[in-house]
Amino acid sequence: MTRRLAALAALTLGMTATALFGLLAVNDLRRGAIPLILLIVALAAGWQAVVRREAIRVAALAAGALLAAGAMGLLIALSPVLVLSAISALALGIVLGAHALRGRVPLPPAPRPRRPVLFWNPRSGGGKALRFRLPDEAAARGITPIELEPGEDLEQHVLHAVQSGADALAMAGGDGSQAIVARIAADRGLPFACIPAGTRNHFALDLGVDRDDVVGALDAFVDGGERIVDLGEVNGRVFVNNVSIGLYGEAVQHVTYRDAKIRTLLETVPEMLSRNERRTWRWVAPDGRRHEGAVAILVSNNAYQLARGPARGTRPRLDEGVLGITVLGAPGEEPGAWTWSAASFDVDAAGPVHVGADGEALVLDPPVRFRSRPAALRCRIARHHPGASPSAFAPPTARAAIRTLARIAASI
Repeated sequence: MTRRLAALAALTLGMTATALFGLLAVNDLRRGAIPLILLIVALAAGWQAVVRREAIRVAALAAGALLAAGAMGLLIALSPVLVLSAISALALGIVLGAHALRGRVPLPPAPRPRRPVLFWNPRSGGGKALRFRLPDEAAARGITPIELEPGEDLEQHVLHAVQSGADALAMAGGDGSQAIVARIAADRGLPFACIPAGTRNHFALDLGVDRDDVVGALDAFVDGGERIVDLGEVNGRVFVNNVSIGLYGEAVQHVTYRDAKIRTLLETVPEMLSRNERRTWRWVAPDGRRHEGAVAILVSNNAYQLARGPARGTRPRLDEGVLGITVLGAPGEEPGAWTWSAASFDVDAAGPVHVGADGEALVLDPPVRFRSRPAALRCRIARHHPGASPSAFAPPTARAAIRTLARIAASI
């Protein structure tokens, strides 16, 4: 189904659902108005749960669920057939609307590599590579699979493969491993493919690789297109997503973090505050003012979309040649996050700094120097994958989404 037909169907089903709910209210105005009001408030709360990242998100989600359940119970009691028809139309409309809003960018054609190599971690993502028979699928496409055994040095494996004639590199594993292989590919000018076999696959998401299509991502080396993206660097180490100083940077140092993330984060708060470490960080704001202290500092490879919207927390672009910088609890500033972009950023400290780089625990000597490496990496992406981040297409609000669907439906 084309995007235009999906958009047209989504709008039609949305209007149908609205009309059915309105008909219910008109038929029994006194009894039907109360559940409809509850439903409207529940939808508003649900939207807040989607676009928020603060503590209010949990409250909005709980409130929306309770209100929706109550509204549905009252409505179904009034007119089961009418209500179930409206709900079905609304649900189908949302699915089709999401399909219509899912964009895809054209990727310049790229020659197929002759000796591509795939490095895969059998433990990453709960064993995704084995579950999807990734080594066999790679071999069937002419890609040499190399398994990483526990304790082996990934960097040495990759360098040996390049010295042996590999002309394209792919990594199936977490984002920390993606960064290692991406750095070598960038340094040697080789094409790189990100295979989403990790747990969260943040880099794959912002790169435009379909995280649900692990095997299909291998087609990047069959008939894939190519896009050029930036890399981030901290004290000479490459990162593909972000580096965090503060609460998260402390939490990932603990051996318990992998198996109990939330609990470890909560336990890290008093530990971090008791050491008063945050007061030792020194950094310069974009207006040139020097600051000492912050609750947390996040530096990302290109800027994250932090405005409200369903694609919040992703990066619309990976090719702007900048770092996204977010400081929480900056002294002398308004409460909340202070964000800006720059090509470089430095953090000084009185002693070693604990950081989380692409989910990996590091301890860096100050000063901690960040810089962007513009247009550093040649990324191959399967042609049937989006090729860009969700936030490159997603409207920021429900009203904007409806307007966008209308434009798509009216396009020729």
